[in-house]
Amino acid sequence: MADDEPMPTRWSFQEFKTYYDVRLGRKRLVEKNGETADNAVSNGNSSGIVSNGNFHGKRTSDKAIYEQFQSQGQNPTHTNGFAQNNVDETLQKSLLPPFESAEMRTLAESLSRDIIRGSPNVKWESIKGLENAKRLLKEAVVMPIKYPKYFTGLLSPWKGILLFGPPGTGKTMLAKAVATECNTTFFNISASSVVSKWRGDSEKLIKVLFELARHHAPATIFLDEIDAIISQRGEARSEHEASRRLKTELLIQMDGLTRTEELVFVLAATNLPWELDAAMLRRLEKRILVPLPEPEARRAMFEELLPPQTDEEPIPYDLLVDRTEGYSGSDLRLLCKETAMQPLRRLMLQLEQEQDVVPEEELPKVGPVRPEDVETALRNTRPSAHLHAHKYDKFNADYGSQILQ
Repeated sequence: MADDEPMPTRWSFQEFKTYYDVRLGRKRLVEKNGETADNAVSNGNSSGIVSNGNFHGKRTSDKAIYEQFQSQGQNPTHTNGFAQNNVDETLQKSLLPPFESAEMRTLAESLSRDIIRGSPNVKWESIKGLENAKRLLKEAVVMPIKYPKYFTGLLSPWKGILLFGPPGTGKTMLAKAVATECNTTFFNISASSVVSKWRGDSEKLIKVLFELARHHAPATIFLDEIDAIISQRGEARSEHEASRRLKTELLIQMDGLTRTEELVFVLAATNLPWELDAAMLRRLEKRILVPLPEPEARRAMFEELLPPQTDEEPIPYDLLVDRTEGYSGSDLRLLCKETAMQPLRRLMLQLEQEQDVVPEEELPKVGPVRPEDVETALRNTRPSAHLHAHKYDKFNADYGSQILQ
């Protein structure tokens, strides 16, 4: 085709791909004789462009700054939605959905850092007790993915679950189990992820977050300490306008989830459920109390953290269970750590009395745990979350969800 002939109205895919690669400097255009053209550009114009439909065999001198996201795993880099290595490969989902502006894409890139890529390695079996909470989470997240045929119409999956209870009872641990056991894209979101100092960016971050979740569906959005994001509106006249806009956008996006076919599940956790807005409580359809450990759960935790010692005096598990009423799971772990520290303190006292430094390979082993060590640890460790247990029980009676057999 001569230079003065009009440009064709339609390109073939191979022509468009070649033009696209040359414009972005990804490839050197190979001429018919097999040699690569490296001629420089005169007048500041790129040589590897199309002029009236003709491809010039020259490499672009000014490469455009362009970074293409790679898909998760070992997938090849994509170019304009097509696999770069082979144009006949099946189209694969890109990391980011198409956005109307570069600003929204930048916000999406920052939120993509909150996607949990690795496994937290927390199994359902590693969580002692909390059977009601685990059953509801499996019903809301695992079963709809495993058996989507049954979860349609009125039986559509729950869109939101609120885990509330005293601090240290395992709410975040349950979220880690969801990220480990469920084959979903897991977004770990906190207040710092969606709050911006720039006007209007917080609402955009909320919108982009849910667009990302729908793009990567099935997805789970975990909002830890949600009371810091959406407390009750209108209580204090000093509430900032930006905070109110953020809450409104979050409520709109969550309510809009029911109108989409993508499976996006919101999991929220809080220690102060009575401070949440009523509209948010309505959107979190299941509100599950994560209580203080029962005696059976406490005994299972003690047997795992302080395993029985062979050929030594047995650990008084019954005493530990009776004396730890009102302790949270975090308190029980601290108690077991304090118990295990007692033999180490005795050994440290002996080593400090030595005049010479003992080589590492000659260091003696730590002795066993004695019953008096348990008594000492019980005296030194106090519960931290039992004073407000009645408030959680009252909230659970008013708003809680249970599975009655």
